[in-house]
Amino acid sequence: MDLVPIAGGNDTDDDRTYRDLRMKLWLSILFTVPIFILSMGEMLPGNPIGKVIPTDWSGWIQLFLSLPVVFYTCWSFFQRGWISFKTWRLNMFSLIALGAGAGFVYSIIGLFFPQLFPADLKNHHGYIALYFESVTVILTLVLLGQVMEAKAHSKTNSAIKELIKLSPSDATRVENGIDVKIGVDQIKIGDTLKVKPGDKIPVDGQITNGTTSIDESMLTGEPLPVEKQEGDKVSSGTINGERSFLMKAERIGSDTLLAQIIQMVNDASRSKAPIQRLTDKVSEIFVPIVIVIALLTFFAWWIWGPAPSLAYGFANALAVLIVACPCALGLATPMSVMVGVGKGAKNGILIKDASALEKMNKVDVVLTDKTGTITEGKPTVDDIQPTAKSSINEILSLAAALNSNSTHPLGQAIIDRAKRKEIK
Repeated sequence: MDLVPIAGGNDTDDDRTYRDLRMKLWLSILFTVPIFILSMGEMLPGNPIGKVIPTDWSGWIQLFLSLPVVFYTCWSFFQRGWISFKTWRLNMFSLIALGAGAGFVYSIIGLFFPQLFPADLKNHHGYIALYFESVTVILTLVLLGQVMEAKAHSKTNSAIKELIKLSPSDATRVENGIDVKIGVDQIKIGDTLKVKPGDKIPVDGQITNGTTSIDESMLTGEPLPVEKQEGDKVSSGTINGERSFLMKAERIGSDTLLAQIIQMVNDASRSKAPIQRLTDKVSEIFVPIVIVIALLTFFAWWIWGPAPSLAYGFANALAVLIVACPCALGLATPMSVMVGVGKGAKNGILIKDASALEKMNKVDVVLTDKTGTITEGKPTVDDIQPTAKSSINEILSLAAALNSNSTHPLGQAIIDRAKRKEIK
């Protein structure tokens, strides 16, 4: 599994894994489709493929077309399988490497030494049935799953990058009454910082001097600015209103709330759902059982099977391994977790971990008191209730006049209503 940058990095670095896998997938498809057509072509009415490419050529063409898939685009699966056997941490790649590897070796032996195999294992053309198409199709499907997973993680990385952008890169520190511009990484706990109108708050802390209104929508989803005064807490990444204030830095770097949110999204994209842990446990038991069944099959045919018993044993053991290739077992769960977390992040929903995502399946009612998070966040004047002594237009005219120099969302809503009604 590729490493994830803690912060920073550019789009090129983050998407390199996805682009590399996508390129390998297209190469795999390019070589696998002709192998599949050559292998299955004789099932077409009239066998048009066989008329163009003779049967004795077909096997050799399939071999050469399968080489790039096995030894380049999907070679990493065999590496992972080898490591899993070496460490005895068996997983999906153990069986994929074993089944695909055995099928590839069997096909090469069948192509180079067909005389070793009994007539029963040969087709009506007198050739050994080769498994090049099974090997390449299985490997290409697994690679497709890896590409989908990488793409989902790339989307999650994009959401993380957007969160990182919320944090400012510099700040103003007050030293002996003088304002000094510094990088956020130079801030120390206890520093006095000045936050000017419209600036992003650099770190978590407490207001020590001044009052202001702060846009905290990036944290709460609420569109209305929150009024703050001395002693109130402020968070990194939120936006100051129209007044300057002084604050004391209390939490910096990875301790800020924004940094913890970024870390949470990153952790969630790599976390395992309960069902995925169950899948891993099943794999650890399933793989040895399949290997044992394949060995028992081999020895049973070798000892009690008809001559040449060794060839029958190898062919039937191979059938067990290929049929048991658990493409879905190991791919479905991590892929669904990655897509779910990535899709959520893209839509502004932060999923704490994979188990939370799995539990959401049981949710049928969602209650919320945060109206701002499920609306557009733009207040409007919907109704005006006048008294007997005044008219709607008069009230709206006076209210709009009072708010004419205001940038507050509620004041702006009143002005917008007056403009729509063309009231002076």
